[in-house]
Amino acid sequence: MKIVAIDHVQLAMPPGGEDAAQAFYEGLLGLPRVPKPPHLEARGGCWFESDTVKTHLGVEQPGDHAW
Repeated sequence: MKIVAIDHVQLAMPPGGEDAAQAFYEGLLGLPRVPKPPHLEARGGCWFESDTVKTHLGVEQPGDHAW
């Protein structure tokens, strides 16, 4: 699968989902994992970026959304 361009996507994932996210986004899709800024690292989650694709996953507890 080849992704041509995605400017930025922010997704939610459950706590502890970093390994599964890395297996999918880096392992399957080939998007390199990049370090999060230090002030955001403590929240968990992970970021994957290439020159044309930025996908950021943040941790959200199930049921935390108001919608």
